[in-house]
Amino acid sequence: MSSDPWGRVDETGTVYVRTADGEQVVGSWQAGSPEEALAYFERKYEGLVVEIGLLERRVRTTDLSAKDAMTAIDHLRTQVDEHHAVGDLAALRERLDKLVSTVESRREERKAAKAKQSDEARTAKEALVAEAEELAASEQWRSAGERLRSLVDTWKGLPRLDRKTDDELWHRFSHARSAFSKRRKAHFASLDAQREEARKTKERLVAEAEALAGSTDWGPTAARYRDLMTEWKAAGRAQREAEDELWTRFRGAQDVFFQARSEVFAERDAEQQGNLTLKEQLVIEAEKLLPIADLKSARAAFRSINERWEAIGHVPRDARPKIEGRVHAVERAIQEAEEAEWRRTNPEARARAAGLTGQLQSAVDKLQEQVDKARAAGNDAKADKLSKELEGRRALLDQALKGLEEFGG
Repeated sequence: MSSDPWGRVDETGTVYVRTADGEQVVGSWQAGSPEEALAYFERKYEGLVVEIGLLERRVRTTDLSAKDAMTAIDHLRTQVDEHHAVGDLAALRERLDKLVSTVESRREERKAAKAKQSDEARTAKEALVAEAEELAASEQWRSAGERLRSLVDTWKGLPRLDRKTDDELWHRFSHARSAFSKRRKAHFASLDAQREEARKTKERLVAEAEALAGSTDWGPTAARYRDLMTEWKAAGRAQREAEDELWTRFRGAQDVFFQARSEVFAERDAEQQGNLTLKEQLVIEAEKLLPIADLKSARAAFRSINERWEAIGHVPRDARPKIEGRVHAVERAIQEAEEAEWRRTNPEARARAAGLTGQLQSAVDKLQEQVDKARAAGNDAKADKLSKELEGRRALLDQALKGLEEFGG
């Protein structure tokens, strides 16, 4: 008979393993010595030790599922319980029990992690839905559309929730995207309609602008072009290609007209500048008539100057007030001289002036006699009063005499 601390072989070749519950039959051995029998079953024990160690490592270091781990544990436990190995089987059972606890703990951890992940995914998806619903009302078509596409990519990267919750959130998310797409399509459809209307309006404006390009009615046509530009701006933008083509035609028609007008105005300005030079010479000739010594000859000379002035034509607008002011000054001087001459030679006016002078002279003489009498009588108060009245009459007489002098006598 042969034995070791964990097993023995009896005389019949039966192999036993020692356990806390007593010896258990492991098997029988007839082919060799008892030592070989024990060594064989001890190797089977070592094999179980290795398998358990490998399973412990897999549970600890890999993502082995709890189900697969428990299947492997049950398989090893069956082998241990069948007592087909010699060794410390209780120690193996203890290791398997600990492994069961580890698997259960890992199961709970994974369950908690999955629940946390699910909560986080739900929170994230709810946030995506809220943002999508806010974007659904946006009119920032480009940026909002790009953001919604980005939200879809983010959604796809999140874990699925339970079917009901996931479906409800996805329905809201999808509805928000659809609402935005519908509004955007309606907006651009409306925009296309507006651009088409703008194109028609601008084609009409271009046609009129091109029709006016050859006009020589400078003022009214230039004003109409300004009105056409105002209408152009108010019409809004047409489709891009049409807008560019129409604007080129519209601007080209304006350029033709305004270039022609500029050339004509340049010729006119040169002509008016020449007119200004001629009129400046006439003004100098007119100003030499001042002061007026011979009214008749001055009047004839100015008439000749005025006839030549009228024949010359327009001068530049900004120079007109000054040049005309100078010639008008000469004209006024001649008019004033004519008025003075008329007053001097008017018989009725001279007679009235002479009569007034005679009346005033008589009044002055009479008052002087009264003053002299009052002085002689010693009535100084009366004399002083009459003297003041005399002074007033003499002042009037002096003015009347000056007026009479204007009539030559």
